[in-house]
Amino acid sequence: MNDTIVAISTTMGVGAISIVRLSGSEAVSIVNKCFKGKDLSKVQSHTINYGHMYDGDELIDEVLVSIMLKPKSYTTEDVVEINCHGGIITTNKILETILNNGARLAEPGEFTKRAFLNGRIDLVKSEAIMDLIQSKSEEARKIALSQLDGKTSALITKFRNNLKQLLSSIEVNIDYPEYYDIEVMTIEKINEQVEKMKDELSYLIKESENTATIKNGIKTVILGKPNVGKSSILNMLLEQDKAIVTNIAGTTRDIVEGEIYLDGVLLNIIDTAGIRATDDLVEKIGVEKSLSMINEADLIVVVLNNNEILSQEDYEILEKTKNKTRIIVINKNDLNRKLTLPTGLTNIVETNTNSVEGIKSLKEKIKEMFNLEKISTKDYTYLTNSRQISLAKKAYQNLLDAKEAIKENQPVDIIEIDLKECFDNLGEIIGATYSDEIIDNLFENFCVGK
Repeated sequence: MNDTIVAISTTMGVGAISIVRLSGSEAVSIVNKCFKGKDLSKVQSHTINYGHMYDGDELIDEVLVSIMLKPKSYTTEDVVEINCHGGIITTNKILETILNNGARLAEPGEFTKRAFLNGRIDLVKSEAIMDLIQSKSEEARKIALSQLDGKTSALITKFRNNLKQLLSSIEVNIDYPEYYDIEVMTIEKINEQVEKMKDELSYLIKESENTATIKNGIKTVILGKPNVGKSSILNMLLEQDKAIVTNIAGTTRDIVEGEIYLDGVLLNIIDTAGIRATDDLVEKIGVEKSLSMINEADLIVVVLNNNEILSQEDYEILEKTKNKTRIIVINKNDLNRKLTLPTGLTNIVETNTNSVEGIKSLKEKIKEMFNLEKISTKDYTYLTNSRQISLAKKAYQNLLDAKEAIKENQPVDIIEIDLKECFDNLGEIIGATYSDEIIDNLFENFCVGK
């Protein structure tokens, strides 16, 4: 945090401009060593200054330098942005010169990390910044903007304040039972407030899972043995020849990916290598990769051939995916039926890949299972990623534990422990409480220069 950091904040390549960004106590003085124009140490904050960048006596480029002095900057530190002509060579030369004059290369997300650690933004807003950069749909953009605006953080903060008020009242009753001018927190009153908080948090989690689906999309893995039509289904969904299709078993040896939108929700579709026993080393690696995708998927599409009886591979795939969210597709329904399914299977559709209409039933089943026709929302004040939702679920479980302790007539100080854990878990969502390891892991996935 004492270093002055620097990074390129624009995409590398040919473009109109590139931006090299610095943050830290020596940002202005370091750039001033390489800049010829105004004395940057004497200019006002939030000004743009024309001049030239030099490496010693060598001219590098004609530039505009933006000065944003602390605390009114992105990181609350002195921030300098050098706007130069776009291009890899010029941009890298300016970066190299700045590094040679005392700055350190920034780590991924370090600018935003400093903004968080310096108290300018909380964790929800930090994550929203990357969500905004990476958003792939209009809905995802609006969700990120809502979080960046602080609405979600305000919701969690309000919830924690109500919980803090309850905890304070319990503490007063425990520590000062002799006082008569304080509200007596009976078990009935505690139970009433906990029940209300439980219902509110339950609703938040439910709506947040829908919002996360809108933002992140549905990771959909197509699984099956060779030659059941997986690649053809992928191509029909994408309406393009993304995957190679032949009647030769084992044509697909690695995953093939594509994206489509259903009712405004992104489907990340992954076609996998056909699952079978094989001595071919390359195909074997593909099969292992296919099986590994089972635990990563939000939805598994198991494809079976209508024109064949179930094989040992089919049974193994059905067994491996039985506890997953899945759709069983009986493909090639235009051919004679030879397939007999085991009893008890659900979410079954029939398809063929003769036309786009042939897989309409699959699209409709996905919409039905994920409630896509009703999932769109105009209220974006919800949690949007697995970290936030997981912590909310932990907080919800804390409230359930408190309810159970009340039911069992446990002492108030035991009930208080569950409520304090709930308070802390909610605090982790916005970063009011955190560990260094969590913060490091979170920001290492950010862009360098952001």
